[in-house]
Amino acid sequence: MNENTAYVKAITLLDNARAKGLRLATAESCTGGLIAAALTEIPGASDVFDRGFVTYSNAAKCEMLGVSEELIAAHGAVSAEVARAMALGAIDRSAADVAVAVTGIAGPGGGSAEKPVGLVHFACARRGGEVDQVERRYGPLSRAEIRAASVLQALDVMIEALAGVQRRP
Repeated sequence: MNENTAYVKAITLLDNARAKGLRLATAESCTGGLIAAALTEIPGASDVFDRGFVTYSNAAKCEMLGVSEELIAAHGAVSAEVARAMALGAIDRSAADVAVAVTGIAGPGGGSAEKPVGLVHFACARRGGEVDQVERRYGPLSRAEIRAASVLQALDVMIEALAGVQRRP
């Protein structure tokens, strides 16, 4: 990951959230806490970053975020539907106004023809129910490259989401 790029994006996100009086949360699977780490690398992040959920296993997604086992069984853990449920679960189980969720296949194994290595789903939920979703297919990159690219994409998704959220009174 270009740490400088992640650092700049994290500062931008935190500054935007601070200016609007908004709190943030993350719900991470394939990134394993790297998004939360990028945010908490910035001094003063605690005034807007509420919490991060690392929900690597299906059980953790269900227990920590309230994702239903039936949803995972129907669509798979790596799906737009599960990413959306993760983001909404993070909103419901935190003080955050905006939450991002990431679930994907970082490899090198675990992929299939339908869901290849490098497939990552992102969802960004806003308190009140609006959810944006993004799918990326990073292709045959290394595990580290897929995870790093996912962090940058997640930060971008959150920055874009904040642009459409009004300042909290």
